[in-house]
Formats: sequence, structure tokens, C-alpha cells
Amino acid sequence: MDSVWVDFLGGQINYYNAGGVQTRCLEAGQGETLFLLHGGGGHVEAYIKNVVPLSEHYHVVAVDMLGHGLTEKPDGAYEIADYVKHMKDLMKAMGVEKAHFLGESLGGWVAFWLAYENPELVSSFISATGAGLLVDDFDVTRSDALKSLRNLSKRSTTEVTRDSVRARLNWLFYEPEKSITEELVEIRYRIYSNPDWKRIEPNVQSMMRPEEATKWYIKPEHLQKLSVPTFVLWTRHNPSTPWQTGERASKYIKGAKFHVMEDCGHWPQWEKPEEFNGLVHEYIQSVKSIEVL
Repeated sequence: MDSVWVDFLGGQINYYNAGGVQTRCLEAGQGETLFLLHGGGGHVEAYIKNVVPLSEHYHVVAVDMLGHGLTEKPDGAYEIADYVKHMKDLMKAMGVEKAHFLGESLGGWVAFWLAYENPELVSSFISATGAGLLVDDFDVTRSDALKSLRNLSKRSTTEVTRDSVRARLNWLFYEPEKSITEELVEIRYRIYSNPDWKRIEPNVQSMMRPEEATKWYIKPEHLQKLSVPTFVLWTRHNPSTPWQTGERASKYIKGAKFHVMEDCGHWPQWEKPEEFNGLVHEYIQSVKSIEVL
């Protein structure tokens, strides 16, 4: 059976000192930088099918975000502001002045606030099933999906077994039997078995607790003020925020593009990588063509 790392042939694993935090990145390509940010409890392997293909056009960097994957795990808060600071520190460490940002789930939430607060750093923003939306009639604080995710995440990190990790991964996919490999289970199992992850995991979970995350929820008044080119990329079967909410959110953003991928769950970049990569490249090229005009 092929390893997922076959898809990464030609890429590099690099570590950067981002404000004192050793940060693991999967990196490939040259040109304009495109950062790929994973979801809560995730790691760079979420984008292992995307880095090298997209590197034909861009300098692509998939990031183990603050405390996640094999990036260092400092004590302290893990709120949106902490993730944003870490990304800004990483850009400085890499010498990147401006970049495209694609974020999935928590990564989309972080990338939104980075773009909202520092538009001068962001060439474009792609939210792929991004978290944190509090739009119209969708109340994330009362979402059964959020409660389910919170419970699965807690179980997979406090009772770390391959079965609990598999159950957590199942949540991500529309057709888990086609997407989950033993290697993916093993990668996440080993990451979650790290004593340092167990130490900081309760802090990481803070953004899943409404009472702590409320000040970071993305509301219409925030969306209306977003000033960078934005692509809201959703899926028909996203298990957290429904596609209708993603569409409504996109209508608050001036000039935003919206698209729904079929037969995908929370990880479209893994379930349909060729389509996903194509949509991302097409959008960034459309932004660049407008800049030329």
C-alpha cells in the first residue's frame, strides 16, 4: 500500500523559530506564498495531498499551528489571538511580507482574523469549511455537531487508542471507509500520544467552548468589514457548519466567491484533492488577474 508521503515527494520538511516556537512546516515551490492552515487537533498531514501539486504555481507552506502536530507546545492560552500572533511570527521568520491564506475549520477561523486585523499581510483568503461563524439563524454555541466534535476530541486525547483516534477521524469524512488509512490513524495516534500534547490539549480545546470562544465568533458586522479577496469554499456534507451558512456568510463579504463541493465532509482537500487544488489555483489566479488590471 502506498504511503501518503508518496504524494509529498519533492517537498521539504522545515522547522522555523516563530517567535520562540519551533514550528514544523511542509514546504514546496517558489513564487507567491500560500499558507495552508489545518483544523483544531490537526497537523500538516491534512494537506499532504495538496502541497506539492499546488507548488507548481506557488511557494506552498502547510503549517503545524501553535501547539499542534510537531510544533512546540508552550504553556498558556490557545485563543485565536495566540494563533494569529504565531502566524505573524512565522511570516517574519520566513521573510514573507504578504501571502495567500487557506484555512480549514480552526485554520479558517484564524486566517479570517489575521485578514480582518492585518489586511496588509494577506493577498487573498480562502475559508474551506472555516469555523467560528455566527451568522443569521445558525448558532454555533448550540450546535449538536460542535458538541459531538468536542466529545470525540476529548475522548481521542484523554483515552488515546487507535480506535478513539479513528472515531475522531470518521467525523471528518463523507465516506470515511474510502478516506481513512491505517497510516493516517497511526500518524494522529502518535501525535496524540505525545505527553506534551496531553498537557496542553485542554487549552487547545478552549475554542470549542462557547463561553471562552464567544469574543472570537465571526458575525455579520465582521464579515462586512473584511477587505481582502475572499473565497468561501464549502462542502455539501460538512458535519459542522452547514453549507447554507457558508453561503450566507459569503454574501456579507464584498466581492466574495462561494462554491460547494459535492460528496465531501470536513476535509475536501483530502477527499477530492484534484478538484480542491484546481479550485484554489483558479481562485488565486482570478485575484492576480484583477490586480494586473
